[in-house]
Amino acid sequence: MIKRLLIANRGEIAVRIIRTCRELGIETVAVYSTADRDALHTRLADIAVCIGPPKSAQSYLSVGAIITTAVRTGCEAVHPGVGFLSENSNFAREVQKAGLIWIGPDPETIDLLGDKVTARETALKYGLPVTPGSPGPIATKDEAIPVARACGYPVIIKAASGGGGKGMRIVWKDEELEENLKIASREAEANFADGTVYIEKYLQNPRHVELQVIADGKGGVAILGERDCSVQKNHQKLIEESPSPGVTPEMRKRMSEGARNLFSSLKYRGAGTIEFLAVGNEFFFMEVNARIQVEHPVSEFVTGTDLIREQILVCCGEHWTIDPDNITLTGWSIEARINALSPGKVTRLEVPGGPGVRFDSFLYNGATVSPHYDSMVGKLIVHDSDRHRALERLLRALDELKIEGVPVNIVTQKKILSNAVFRSGQFGTGIYAQLEASL
Repeated sequence: MIKRLLIANRGEIAVRIIRTCRELGIETVAVYSTADRDALHTRLADIAVCIGPPKSAQSYLSVGAIITTAVRTGCEAVHPGVGFLSENSNFAREVQKAGLIWIGPDPETIDLLGDKVTARETALKYGLPVTPGSPGPIATKDEAIPVARACGYPVIIKAASGGGGKGMRIVWKDEELEENLKIASREAEANFADGTVYIEKYLQNPRHVELQVIADGKGGVAILGERDCSVQKNHQKLIEESPSPGVTPEMRKRMSEGARNLFSSLKYRGAGTIEFLAVGNEFFFMEVNARIQVEHPVSEFVTGTDLIREQILVCCGEHWTIDPDNITLTGWSIEARINALSPGKVTRLEVPGGPGVRFDSFLYNGATVSPHYDSMVGKLIVHDSDRHRALERLLRALDELKIEGVPVNIVTQKKILSNAVFRSGQFGTGIYAQLEASL
């Protein structure tokens, strides 16, 4: 087993990785910007190194600074966490060129799956259904109109290298295509340095369902159930749960078989998520995230697995501790993302407890929430025997969670969880828009 690992990230995911590494006997090196000098991950790590000013481009996205730090501090591996450089194949290559272990899939696999046009082609090759759309990139109105008409309006323009709602535009008629193609391409170029876009049929109010995968790089694949991530605001997830209330055992079997075939054929290594849009009993491949996901704790709860541990083990050539042919889901888990509504200093923090309650966060009394980074400050996750009991447990835990000094979205989350439509389990990605007026 490796002795020291650098975490190329910040916030709650860096804290999460540090905790598993400590249990594995692995020393950790934290990197931080000057804005994060007093952050929790810098306090918990064995070594903390400042790599630049608050701007991400000069710190958490600085490939040279991160790799230099890893080498100088005697690290053997780099864990990219989520966001930032976690799906950057060039970073992965530079890590490997420096003689370090990359805690993730091969750079070539990241390239294959990171471009959504190529990923669609790959999914089709291995028998996964995809939504109707363009066979490749779309650059002009003349290319777009025949595709859009063949799909049937509405259609959605998507960035080939993107995510999180950036470079994404919904189009309802021919006359809207040209301008929206330009807008989507500009957004894609600005956010991902790649203006390539493509077109898909826009599914109205589908479920967003994803499977958690761990693979050993030799063709062995473990599917650790599905998560439902349909509650979203502007394509940003708010609430996730496992299993999904809209997935039948038969759907789960078909999804799992397709995912296993894809990941096994690619000799995928590490943690990954395959995402689908589901309408009724049908589902369509959307994308693969070649990394651990923010919402991984709900899968950990229902399977009793430490996914970060398994990810590190398989990427470092160690034996995983799970049996891929004997994964069982027990009970129900729900996660509510806690987002700051503005930056500030935490003057009071009271964390809930009790059976089946977990709070993943970088907050502490006196912690500063920076304006420079993502607004998520924590994740409140619960587990119980069924969905109803898990919902009641999460509401109770949200009541107990006290954060002062920084406004957060606890009240909004409680309203969603208490809503009759959400509690029925019969909803799709349009639920937030349906509820927004009452939130």
